[in-house]
Amino acid sequence: MNGKVFDRVNPESFFSKDIKPALQNDPPGEWMPKIPDDCIRLSSGYPDPELVPVDELKNSVMKLLEEEKDLPLHYLGSQKVEDLKSFIQNLMVDRSMLNDNDEVLITSGACQGIDLIARTLMDDETVVAVEAPTYMEALEIFQNYTKHFISVEVDEHGLRTNRLEALLADRKRKGLKLPRVLYTIPTFQNPTGTTMTEERRKHLMKLAVEYDFLVIEDDAYGEVYFEQGMKSLKSLCGGADPRVLYVGSLSKVVAPGMRIGWVAADQVFIRALAWFKKDLDQPFAQASMGSFLENVDLEKHFTNLRKVYGDKCDLLLSELEKHLPDSVSWYVPKGGYFVWVKVPGVDTSKLLEDAVEVGVSYVPGKYFFLNQEEGLEYLRLSFSYASEGDIVEGVKRLGKVIWAVVEDL
Repeated sequence: MNGKVFDRVNPESFFSKDIKPALQNDPPGEWMPKIPDDCIRLSSGYPDPELVPVDELKNSVMKLLEEEKDLPLHYLGSQKVEDLKSFIQNLMVDRSMLNDNDEVLITSGACQGIDLIARTLMDDETVVAVEAPTYMEALEIFQNYTKHFISVEVDEHGLRTNRLEALLADRKRKGLKLPRVLYTIPTFQNPTGTTMTEERRKHLMKLAVEYDFLVIEDDAYGEVYFEQGMKSLKSLCGGADPRVLYVGSLSKVVAPGMRIGWVAADQVFIRALAWFKKDLDQPFAQASMGSFLENVDLEKHFTNLRKVYGDKCDLLLSELEKHLPDSVSWYVPKGGYFVWVKVPGVDTSKLLEDAVEVGVSYVPGKYFFLNQEEGLEYLRLSFSYASEGDIVEGVKRLGKVIWAVVEDL
């Protein structure tokens, strides 16, 4: 057969009309410049390597395979998969976020949950409200389904719900389409580390009713509090409010590579999400996590990581005070992984080149905004992954780079 026949095939001509616009976006995950291996990574939003329970997970996997042999390695998997779901359901009930066993869907990480929600609720005419700044991978997901967004600023108290109300009222008055969905990280937000006040949470839910939109609550960091936790949006009505689709994750508190997340929502939503999820599970990972949760004191583990991350956050903040100019400012988080820093008059994406040259990295703020111009003066630092020694040295190096630029302004 003449090989030239195949040359006339254009693979892109077979893409669906919905996929073609999505492929015009920047490739997923390629927003961050390559960081040399020897760099101090104040950019990495990963758990502390010492807090990933390697030995406990290893023992749990060995116990699972010894007891059940090949069963966890089959499609249907182990009973531990159902045990994991029961554990998550009980966790949600204990925290007033769930009333029914049919209201939870285990997902392969929080991002799969967000993607399933987007696939189910969004089309190319859907308007989505997001925080500014917000989690960049959620933006990537939503942009695969729609190009219509409303951005609402975040300050030190979380989403500015008064600003949201004004935007909604203005759109209604002008006859513009209102959002179907609002995506928020109300507790220890990524990237700002801020927490929405209880007053604003109640206001947000009042607006959801008044303007008839759903809320995707991303609570990836909710367990990583330093002093006390915060009631979720989902719990405000005892978990009974069908307007909130809660996305949880064990990535930040156990191990991200296990890819264990979940969605807690009204069972009508859960049935629709499950329809599209089908059998895209990881039975072995879920069974392994189920076995781990049976054999570990999770609250003790949580207490330890809260102490470690709280201490590392305090250290980072104290080093920022020592080494950064007075013109630079930041929010003080009460939990989570991140500190959000403003460097007035400086394009932090360009500054990153100088920072990497001296051996320290961060994430430029522009990547957390739909309109990247809004984030040019900001950067995100993570205290979770780096060691205490690297935090001290990393901030010292960063301080020298920022001082050099600020002095030239």
